[in-house]
Amino acid sequence: MNLLEPQRKIFETKDFTVSDETFDLYANAKENILITQPQPALDKLPNYYSSEDYISHTDASFSVFDKIYQMVKRHMLKKKAKWIENLNLSGNRILDIGAGTGSFLQFMFTRGWDIDGVEPNQKARALANDKGIKLQKDLSAVKGQFDVISLWHVLEHLPALPEQLEQIKKLLHKNGKLVIAVPNYTSYDAQFYQSFWAAYDVPRHLWHFSPDGLISLLKQFDLKLVKTHPLKFDAYYVSWLSEKNRTTKNPFKAFWVATKSNYQAKRTNAYSSLVYIFESI
Repeated sequence: MNLLEPQRKIFETKDFTVSDETFDLYANAKENILITQPQPALDKLPNYYSSEDYISHTDASFSVFDKIYQMVKRHMLKKKAKWIENLNLSGNRILDIGAGTGSFLQFMFTRGWDIDGVEPNQKARALANDKGIKLQKDLSAVKGQFDVISLWHVLEHLPALPEQLEQIKKLLHKNGKLVIAVPNYTSYDAQFYQSFWAAYDVPRHLWHFSPDGLISLLKQFDLKLVKTHPLKFDAYYVSWLSEKNRTTKNPFKAFWVATKSNYQAKRTNAYSSLVYIFESI
């Protein structure tokens, strides 16, 4: 069964960041993955990233919001490193796909890791290069195999996803770990904001995963789940952006929704975003 084939329209949402265009979200046959329709042509896709608000392609620290984002990012670098270094690994070679401005790889390098990374955005690659981090433009330029491959909020962006997952699997050592962070559309904040939920982020996000959907998809590539971690700060970030999408811009409502989402997820594990660690078998 093709788990990424759109079957039934669920609702429509729009690109609140760049184009104001409307897109549909379709469920797959199992109704555990949502698919953006239509998906932009490959040569048009970069146009939808042309915004100063796309903070992962910059190291912006101008507004209060930027400063909070960068502060949380620094905190999360330590957590990410800890999660990875607590795994049972045979080596220390890591590949970060969608590496942005290279902050994660720079941090891992200071901890003694052998690093490599991929980032298609030229501006982000240039900022990484200024930090001494040389990133590849695409996966085809990557050589060898890795003990860890990470995709921090990247999998949902990848076109031709089955083909890219095949490439990623080939780059992973046997018993290597694949670390994936993605939003979870079954979270409370997603249900509350519905079509205004910022983590749908169409059409930059081509795929939208429930935990069951992601686990089922990766199982097709002989990757088994070994651990998950919540990304609790994401609920606050996404809820604030969702309030902006609704034009209400109510930070108190955003804080309330995010807090309730994290509270409910203590019981259900349906956090706004989750980190999944898979093992190659």
